[in-house]
Amino acid sequence: MLAQNFAIVAPVFLLIGIGYALARFKVLGQTVSEALGQFVYIVAIPVLIFRTLTNADLSAGFPVELWAAYFVGVGVAWALGTLVIRKGFGRDARAGAIGGISAAFANTVLVGLPLVAAVYGDEGLVPLLLVISVHLAIMTVAMAIVMERAAAVDSGEPLPPLGRLLSGALKSLMKNPIVVTIALAFLWRLTGFDLPDIGQDVLNRIAATALPLALLSLGMSLVQYGMRGNVLPGVLLSVIKILIMPGVVFAVSAFVFQLPPLWTAVATLTAGCPTGINAYIFANRYGTGHAMSANAITMTTLCAIVTTSLWIGFLEIWFKLN
Repeated sequence: MLAQNFAIVAPVFLLIGIGYALARFKVLGQTVSEALGQFVYIVAIPVLIFRTLTNADLSAGFPVELWAAYFVGVGVAWALGTLVIRKGFGRDARAGAIGGISAAFANTVLVGLPLVAAVYGDEGLVPLLLVISVHLAIMTVAMAIVMERAAAVDSGEPLPPLGRLLSGALKSLMKNPIVVTIALAFLWRLTGFDLPDIGQDVLNRIAATALPLALLSLGMSLVQYGMRGNVLPGVLLSVIKILIMPGVVFAVSAFVFQLPPLWTAVATLTAGCPTGINAYIFANRYGTGHAMSANAITMTTLCAIVTTSLWIGFLEIWFKLN
């Protein structure tokens, strides 16, 4: 069973490896990597999201229980990551916040979308996109607030007003292409119109490029992270991210909210995705935790080919028992 699951996920991570090799050996330069990343983030992935959301069956209404199950896992992982860095390694509040982000922020877009599509097909993309529809917004706002307050704690300054932090984070979100696309998709659904055939065909053609190019782009971006400095914090954060967090999400999804099996499986596999690059972006912005975030991104991405195969196998067994 493990060999079969490995065969399913191997192409996903092989594309990441090809992207890494293209950048590492300078077959494609940094400008190409940046341009590809921009195309994926601004065009291809938004088109895929728009096409899927406009065609998805959302008659069940807002999936509050799905969101709750996933974010319980986020909360547990974030708290553990912060605790490990603050108490275990005696780092400051900003580094602790980066530890929490590194342990809780899953790469739901660049890895989650192609991985879930490979395992569960288009049907699995529906619950994943419902998670993504709130994940980026909630996590971006939470990260901005936590990091600003942690910076104030470290500097001994008064905590900044919550309203000002929320306002700044929301303004940033309004410029995010994925957030804008999700809003446009739901607005289009409200019109009740169907996309014309030629429009649907164009969207399908662009969307078909999204997942392979996203993986190549991620692989190329990994060249700038690599392994840095003290490895142990990255190892512990990686364990939290790809083992503990999906375990919590599975337990809450299956036994507390008793979600449908497919939704439970997708939420669990999404939680088991590697650490998102946002962790390093915030570390770079606030000048701390570069090594731990880079190590967490690299380690979780390298290990995910095995851990996701194990999670898929576990979920298959659980499927058969339900």
